[in-house]
Amino acid sequence: MVSNARARKGFALVDAILGGALLAIGLAGLISLSQRSLAMLQRGEHEAMAAAMLDELLSQVITEGPRTFSSVRESSGRLPAPWPDWEFAVELQAGGVGDPIDVTAMVRDPLGIEHRCATRIAPEDETLTPPERAPEQAIDRAARFDARNEAQ
Repeated sequence: MVSNARARKGFALVDAILGGALLAIGLAGLISLSQRSLAMLQRGEHEAMAAAMLDELLSQVITEGPRTFSSVRESSGRLPAPWPDWEFAVELQAGGVGDPIDVTAMVRDPLGIEHRCATRIAPEDETLTPPERAPEQAIDRAARFDARNEAQ
């Protein structure tokens, strides 16, 4: 009986050691996964910010017009606050007469990763005057507001 009791105690010790080792491996894996998920979260945040900045740069080119963009705005440099760590560059490449203009926008995040977006913009036709965008009839907002309040 004495040898049987010692064998059980020895088995319990081996079982406890193996359980501790498996627990340590599991905790190490959990810590590794949490660090990786935090890094991916930061990367996703940078990509979302970069997408918004690229959209803003391309919108500025469309708003100003590809011909006047270079004279009105800087085509490269650092972004203003709150993103002074970010760099940007806008390249405009015109083709032949009547061909679309290739626009490439690039932003570089604080980690040094470049994010790019490219599009084509129709050339501006200087012979055409832009259409006047105004309603055919004047809108009387006060009268509309009064009419809605009276109906209620």
